Amino acid sequence: MAGRRADAWGHWLGVATVVGSFVIGLAIFAQTLGLGPDERLREQSLWSWMESGALGVDFGLRLDPLSITFVLLITGVGALIHLYSVGYMSHDPNRRRFFAQLNLFVAAMLVLVLGNNFVMLYLGWEGVGLASYLLIGFYQDRPAAATAAKKAFIMNRVGDVGLAIAIFLIWLELGSLQYSEVFARIGEVSGGTVLAITLLLLLGACGKSGQFPLQAWLPDAMEGPTPVSALIHAATMVTAGVYLIARASPIYNLSETGRLVVCLIGVLTLMIGAIVGCAYDDIKKVLAYSTVSQIGYMVLAVGLGPAGYALGILHLLTHGFFKAGLFLGAGSVMHAMNDDVDMRRFGGLWRKMPITFVTFGLGYLALIGFPFLSGYFSKDAIIEAAFAQEGWQGWVFGGLATLAAGLTGFYMTRLMLMTFFGKSRWKEIRSTDGREYHPHESPASMTAPMIVLAFGSVFAGFLLYPVLPGWLSPSVGERVAAEGGPLPHAVIPFLVVGVSLLGVLLAYLFVGRSPVPVERPQRVSPVVAAARADLGANAFNEAFLERPGIWLTRLLVFFDNRGIDGLVNGTAAAFGGGSGRLRRTQTGFVRSYALSMLGGGVLIVAAMLAVRFA
Repeated sequence: MAGRRADAWGHWLGVATVVGSFVIGLAIFAQTLGLGPDERLREQSLWSWMESGALGVDFGLRLDPLSITFVLLITGVGALIHLYSVGYMSHDPNRRRFFAQLNLFVAAMLVLVLGNNFVMLYLGWEGVGLASYLLIGFYQDRPAAATAAKKAFIMNRVGDVGLAIAIFLIWLELGSLQYSEVFARIGEVSGGTVLAITLLLLLGACGKSGQFPLQAWLPDAMEGPTPVSALIHAATMVTAGVYLIARASPIYNLSETGRLVVCLIGVLTLMIGAIVGCAYDDIKKVLAYSTVSQIGYMVLAVGLGPAGYALGILHLLTHGFFKAGLFLGAGSVMHAMNDDVDMRRFGGLWRKMPITFVTFGLGYLALIGFPFLSGYFSKDAIIEAAFAQEGWQGWVFGGLATLAAGLTGFYMTRLMLMTFFGKSRWKEIRSTDGREYHPHESPASMTAPMIVLAFGSVFAGFLLYPVLPGWLSPSVGERVAAEGGPLPHAVIPFLVVGVSLLGVLLAYLFVGRSPVPVERPQRVSPVVAAARADLGANAFNEAFLERPGIWLTRLLVFFDNRGIDGLVNGTAAAFGGGSGRLRRTQTGFVRSYALSMLGGGVLIVAAMLAVRFA
């Protein structure tokens, strides 16, 4: 709004607003801690927003443990990413626009989690979609960025349609969209309708959180500046789907089939993300597929119902710390390596970038579930709850989640080895724009947020695991302890750590002990080729969604041109042509008019005689 006058201080205003929001959130959190569980839910209606017939929607806020938890995550991690962006975007001529859009992102996410009804949630939902579109396509001179932004926008609209229909269904059945009334009366709705609502809400969650079959937009979102990637993947957009399912937990509690579908989507997506992450050489895309996989863990957890809601949120929080740290670390590496993202061009960077190496390494250890770091507490608890399911579900959910932990150990170790260890391959080559590499540590404005996030990567799980389920119980209900299942629970932590270490070992054998070629090998196994092709996700979307959509559009255009427009234009042409022909009868000769009158008279007499003698 201030134009170029804000060039010198606009970015600091952007940082201050998010820091101020975090301080306010922290004060509310401290105040809430002193209240009993039944007093931790507070609602405030600010004004009447929509009044139309029986529909009445307030612009209202809801403060409860779930929303406060998200507020602290969004503003806390968001403030660190804002601070990091001051250094990262210091030379960008459009920095002012960047910070405005980054603030819009945070504001939309806060509306999403603080609303007290589904319409407010939808308002924030669409605001996040708009902000992500603007930020992913921030580099407007790059065709790839424009394409990625459009792809994210369109794929999110697919999920948004599901969310919108779910909201319509809730209104149709209950005549209200306010959480408190909907959750109190959802038992009045038939089982089939509840199942439909859960599946439609899940479709919305799949779009925002990059879950199967709508996951293909998330890796392409790396075209935006790296702080945007950190914000999307750690604290805002991708967490919205998990929040939606956790917020709607009273609805999901009534549909066992709905929860089962959520679990299937989660476990399928976590495997897709883990497999594809093993084949990429782009450091940001490896982390992006890691996010797809880790969000899959969270969706699996909330699909387990009362046994997993709190665990899903716990993993969301710990993931927010270490994934934000990893993305900011990747941005620091790019900052030092002429914006290159190809890990095959890196190597031996730990000597040049010690702070980035240590903070990134702690995030790496937390992500693979190294004992007693954050990921160990949150991810392993989800796997344990998955194994506790009865029958085939315990084997399938627990087994695949464990296998994905091993794959996570493999692709993240591969990333660490190719980036920070081994031969310094950058010494013998130049970047794609012809410049030599001169890797160096990033400025303090970038390393300080990375250090803070590294502390969260180490300690967040240990601090939150014992207290978070009890804290969230007023919002998502009491956690049901994981019991039963095909394996003794005491064995599962050792099994998960062992499989993760096996992945680390295999990565060392394949990557750490062999020279890394600068050029990507073209002759690879069918499995690697499939992983490089995103397991056919884009081909699937093109075959089953894009092309049928194009054909349907062309059919509708044809029907519109030849049918609707043809009817309207044909009617006008008929009247115009008929009038022209009638005009020719007006000759100006009296004999012609007399002949016409004689003809008319004969017709009238004939008609009267026909009626008379019929």
